[in-house]
Amino acid sequence: MKIGILSRGAELYSTKRLVEAAEARGHEARVIDVLKCYMNINSTKSEVHYNDEILKLDAVVSRIGATVSFYGTATLRQFESAGVYALNGSLAITRSRDKLRAHQILSQKNLGMPNTGYAHSTDNTDDLIKMMGGAPLVIKLLESAQGKGVILAETKKAAESVIEAFRGLEAHFLVQEFIKESNGSDIRCFVIGDKVIASMMRTAQDGDFRSNLHSGGIGQKIKITPEERKLAVAGAKAMGLDVAGVDLVRSDRGPLILEVNSSPGLEGIEKTSGKDIASLMIEYLEKNVATKKKSRTNKG
Repeated sequence: MKIGILSRGAELYSTKRLVEAAEARGHEARVIDVLKCYMNINSTKSEVHYNDEILKLDAVVSRIGATVSFYGTATLRQFESAGVYALNGSLAITRSRDKLRAHQILSQKNLGMPNTGYAHSTDNTDDLIKMMGGAPLVIKLLESAQGKGVILAETKKAAESVIEAFRGLEAHFLVQEFIKESNGSDIRCFVIGDKVIASMMRTAQDGDFRSNLHSGGIGQKIKITPEERKLAVAGAKAMGLDVAGVDLVRSDRGPLILEVNSSPGLEGIEKTSGKDIASLMIEYLEKNVATKKKSRTNKG
């Protein structure tokens, strides 16, 4: 099987591991920079061109970075139009990357999450802060990733200042309640299909509240509860993702979803859990491509 790994960095840990896992299972794997792809869009065929060739692939694994989401998902849609199986489809990625939309979906599905607010005018700031239970509270840029663009406002005055500054920059952001009892820790659940195949607790460094490993957080293996496992799988399914990194926080009212990541990194979770997650992803891909081919044959 010919598998394309959509990534802008061939030397990135996750990209290399996926190539290694695919090749170890007998497939031909190729790293494809989505920004170098270009498309032929017409009524008779859907093609993706790359370095003067038409790409002929059986499946693609998306490692599209947040900064190239628009063009990356457009390229992924073109592959899907050509009948190529995508491990994480373009619609699911688009849903999860839009933090506001993602939280609205989680709310519609009645899945536990921190109280979240969104407003356009600074005239609503005072009531917005009250809705979140007051300070301290968390303010997140909608396009934030890896803990960047996430601020803890410890006082009402600080929250007002940050909100006013973001509004002045015409930035879009969410305001969320701060879960004090989590003590700067969250749980990354790595979901493939309908299973949590690995999990780790991430703890923030002293003086920081962000537990992301990219922000200096420390990961350690953890055993999650059945309730946490069920919530993580439900969060991934709500977005329509085959593979997801679902971040949970433990609160006094049970586990809550902080975020559903469509392109979770492999390095931290593989090293912490000791599991070959890249191979499990490729195995899941194989089963779905086989199912898709069988369905086509039966229809024929």
